[in-house]
Amino acid sequence: MPLFGNKFSPKKTPLRKGGLQLSNENKLEELVLDNRNVLLQLGHHTLKFQNGEWIPESGADASIYKTNQKLKKQVHELQEENNLLKVKFEILLNLVSSFFLSQMY
Repeated sequence: MPLFGNKFSPKKTPLRKGGLQLSNENKLEELVLDNRNVLLQLGHHTLKFQNGEWIPESGADASIYKTNQKLKKQVHELQEENNLLKVKFEILLNLVSSFFLSQMY
């Protein structure tokens, strides 16, 4: 029996009981894959939580939201087209400048 006890060996903690009493079959379905939709109804407005965003389902806000999403998509497409046209313009400008330089010398 040592004079000084081993201070650095902590006592083992008891196992905790789980808050959910589910069988192994239900655990994966209930905890990992939750396909339920969250709907919130405030007065005459209904909101749906989807992909980390609250999306209006009914009311005047729903039509505005859908129009806004279409416009955002159109803006993104136009920006991509604009970038492509800028690249084409740069290439054409380089070709024309190299052509004129070769004609001069």
